[in-house]
Amino acid sequence: MKKEYDILVIGSGLGGLVSALVLAKEGLKVCVLEKNNQYGGNLQTFSRDKLIFDTGVHYLGGLSKGQNLNRFFSYLEIMEELELQKMDEDGYDRISFGDDTIQYPHAQGYENFVEQLSTYFPEEKENLENYCEELQYVCSQFPRYHVVGKDNYNEEILHLNTKRFIESVTQNKTLQAVLLGSNFLYAGDSENVPFYVHALTVNSYIQSAYKCLKGGSQISKLMIRKLRQYGAEVHKHSEVSEFIFNENNTLTSVKTKSGKEYAAKQFISNIEIRSTIKLIGEERLKKSFLNRVLSWQPISSCFSVYLVLKPHYLPNFNYNIYHYSSEKQVWNAYRYNKEDWPETYMLSSTPSKHHPEFAESLTAISYMDFDEVKQWESTVNTAADEHERGEQYERFKLEKTEKMIDALEKKIPGLRHAIQQIYTSSPLSYRDYIGSFDGNMYGYMKNSDNPLKTMVSPRTKIDNLFLTGQSVNMHGILGVTIGAFNTCAEILGKDTINSRLGPMT
Repeated sequence: MKKEYDILVIGSGLGGLVSALVLAKEGLKVCVLEKNNQYGGNLQTFSRDKLIFDTGVHYLGGLSKGQNLNRFFSYLEIMEELELQKMDEDGYDRISFGDDTIQYPHAQGYENFVEQLSTYFPEEKENLENYCEELQYVCSQFPRYHVVGKDNYNEEILHLNTKRFIESVTQNKTLQAVLLGSNFLYAGDSENVPFYVHALTVNSYIQSAYKCLKGGSQISKLMIRKLRQYGAEVHKHSEVSEFIFNENNTLTSVKTKSGKEYAAKQFISNIEIRSTIKLIGEERLKKSFLNRVLSWQPISSCFSVYLVLKPHYLPNFNYNIYHYSSEKQVWNAYRYNKEDWPETYMLSSTPSKHHPEFAESLTAISYMDFDEVKQWESTVNTAADEHERGEQYERFKLEKTEKMIDALEKKIPGLRHAIQQIYTSSPLSYRDYIGSFDGNMYGYMKNSDNPLKTMVSPRTKIDNLFLTGQSVNMHGILGVTIGAFNTCAEILGKDTINSRLGPMT
């Protein structure tokens, strides 16, 4: 017996869940299929030693009252229940270089942002004000950035280049590096990346920056609960292995690995775009589209070290540290020498539940090329399908972990004595758990010379198949949420989506 739905969503990453919930709220019969043991894609967390670790979401921006993500999440009815902690208002991110002891702050609120950095760069105050003004202007030009409004791109803005823009704002090399300091959030290619990617990413954190107290997975858990309240079905361990078309090239149903068949009127794919192409079948797609997508360069992957700390040992810090071996490293931080790894890292801490002045765990992340783990690429290891990758792989991870702790000790002397347990994830973990191509962090490289090359419409050549997720135009919690509303606008009509979001303005 195959069931029939109005909408079938493949993949339960944030884009899939947001799309499913928007459509379920409209009374459509929705079903979500997820291959893994845990819903949520990049929102997944894992638990070790009774502590929760985030794999992808370390902080969220734009969640204060009236701000864009708050409004989207309020419409999805999850805002009230999110357990959040506001990060340090005078420096939610701190940027540092080499052996210099200064940590330059990125503060919340535009005036505060300018004020805090002006302490270190007094003669740059006006330039900093201009930078903030430009950030806000570029964001305002984006469809749905202000929830309702513009629905087409200003192409001139798409071509703005981050490097050229930052150099036009200030001649001060250190300040340039500081402004780019959180470029880890879009994978550290500040030479070629369009300025809008930098602006959309940084702007929402300057508005407000929060941590999820129970990890990013609370977002997916709340959404799954809401989906069920609206009558949607959600199934895990359901990997789609085949698309079934009729003679008119319309998608009629999908089959899962276990042999179940699910029919629907319309389909949304929230899985990696190359995996979607495989399921569609290359012969059904235009050669030009195929070549364009297959020519995209995946963004770098990463290696993460999760440290469980001894109780009451290390003071907690309510901000992220972005550290670079030098100011120059900021421009393309994902390019590194294996010998000098990690030349850059992001470090965040989690407060102890009962003694929040102390940290209970630390997470450190650095870039890693998939090539470094290529020799084990045929291995698979997930909670639903557990396998060992072998002794050599374990040795490789151990060596990297030691290097990371050596680097962190320079920032936090005596750190080794505070460590109780260590866990790691490599590009293979990201590939297997999140399904990203070669374990990439945020989809594909964008380039200001040809910004439209990596932009994909939510509509496909298959009339009743739509796309959503981080490969469709913007990554990040906000980017993917906006993308999902745009996908739903293609199905329900823009006016319907605007009328639902409008009352919230």
